[in-house]
Amino acid sequence: YCTMQLADMGANVIKIETPKGGDDTRAWGPFRNDSSVYFASINRNKRSITLNLKAPEAKELFKKMVREADVVIENYRPGVMDRLGLGYETLKELNPRLIYCSISAYGQVGPYAKRPGYDVIAQAVSGIMYMTGDPDGSPTKIGTALGDWVGGLTAFGMIGTAMYYRSITGKAQHIDISLARLLMW
Repeated sequence: YCTMQLADMGANVIKIETPKGGDDTRAWGPFRNDSSVYFASINRNKRSITLNLKAPEAKELFKKMVREADVVIENYRPGVMDRLGLGYETLKELNPRLIYCSISAYGQVGPYAKRPGYDVIAQAVSGIMYMTGDPDGSPTKIGTALGDWVGGLTAFGMIGTAMYYRSITGKAQHIDISLARLLMW
């Protein structure tokens, strides 16, 4: 959602997908002309490439792109990009003005930080599912991906704020977005 909004506002967004099949949403229906309508709608105005970030040549290509980038947005579990040699501390050495935004279920620090998670898990741990549905029934997922949307919208706003701050100070930043924290709030 964040990168969609950035692309809609004119940013040159390059989406990195896995070499084996790309983004999972490419397989989500409905389809038109053998292409996912959903994938097309949320990836409009973006360009995509496939990179295996475990491969040395792909890492070098990624680093080359980072040297020219304003922003990197990643949504791996905390520590994954560091293990790949592509974490914030490494990349800001290549590009001291880089804004690096991490979006994860629980944020970069804390007792749950290393746990995997995504929208529906953030809904559950935040208590939103407890407040949704039949009062006498089980917790119920909200019909939309509210955590993803709130996370993306917050990331969009924080990136804009960080870019403004950078225009004044010249300083880079690492933005930490936690879906669960946002939904609890």
